[in-house]
Amino acid sequence: MAEEENSNDAEVLDDEPRSILLGLISQLRKGMDLHRVTLPTFVLEPRSMLERITDFMSHPELILRISKQDDPVKRFVNVVRYYLSGWHIKPKGVKKPYNPVLGEHFRARWQFADKTEAFFVSEQVSHHPPISAYYYASPENNLIIAGDIRPKSKFLGNSAATLMQGESRIYFTNRPGEVYHIEMPNVYARGILFGRMVMELGDNSTGFFTGSYNSIQGKIKRESTGETLYEISGKWSDILYIKDVKTGNKEVLFNAHEAKIHQKIVAPEEEQEENESRRLWSKVTSALIARNLDLATQEKTLIESNQRNESKSREAEGIDWRPRYFLCENDHYKFKQTSLSKDPKVAKQQIESFIFAANSPPGFHSPNGPYQHNHTNEDSLI
Repeated sequence: MAEEENSNDAEVLDDEPRSILLGLISQLRKGMDLHRVTLPTFVLEPRSMLERITDFMSHPELILRISKQDDPVKRFVNVVRYYLSGWHIKPKGVKKPYNPVLGEHFRARWQFADKTEAFFVSEQVSHHPPISAYYYASPENNLIIAGDIRPKSKFLGNSAATLMQGESRIYFTNRPGEVYHIEMPNVYARGILFGRMVMELGDNSTGFFTGSYNSIQGKIKRESTGETLYEISGKWSDILYIKDVKTGNKEVLFNAHEAKIHQKIVAPEEEQEENESRRLWSKVTSALIARNLDLATQEKTLIESNQRNESKSREAEGIDWRPRYFLCENDHYKFKQTSLSKDPKVAKQQIESFIFAANSPPGFHSPNGPYQHNHTNEDSLI
């Protein structure tokens, strides 16, 4: 249990929302999967999970230059710094992003001071089970971040948990064979029956999220000898510190208050495709921002109904759905554009053209294709 609470991570519900939530909870069993349960709109963050993934690309200065460092220990430390930098970006209170619908995608780009760029695409490649695949690349900086998120929601009594399965993989293209595998911590909403609702992270990323509220404790060890090189402490919502065990020197690893978010560039909604996240959810988002929960619920229900109808039509016609940007191989989703030039400038053009191609087709349908996903029936999207 948390020793202290941060007002940005806690929320006290009014009587009506609390009554709605308690009525919903009365129908649940401990350990029940919440993915098939329709949550009330007041718990929603006004953006899709596909966009929320980009929070971890908000501080590019922490990772863009890592590949140029010759010291492997310094590279590892800086990857850890990057990993811990994305958790402080969140809405106030206890909110969850929209669950993306099958075929939904989100696209963005970043432009940096040195005239280099990065490109990003995420896509909902499966609905049951929910899987969001993503790909971030900056060829001029020798960087690729790829992976998928496979959340599983559980009711645990006075709390609800989102168990964050899947992983991120970081590749430095100028260092063949060097891959960093990163898991995400689980997310907990505490106090949903009584007390204040509080969001916490924990227990999936071993050795980091533990102790008092928002605190982190961890060690960096040399794998070959088990020697502890650094100790990490602090709070992911405040200041993180790193201590060199050999010298005893302790310094700031990341300061959430001073860090500046590097804004992503996203096409205006009117220029987006129909199944692009911001356009797809625009009416729900507008209603939530206006605090018109009834309208938000109506618009959300409409999106869910369309998803179910499309699924039924594909099933009736014997058509399998395939992702647009990713291929499934041995239960791993890989970015389709694999034949990239070794010339960073050419690779940049290849990736940009593939992600942002004008009037490119949506995820295609293939009768009796080899990849089968998502046999949705009357399940709700939350």
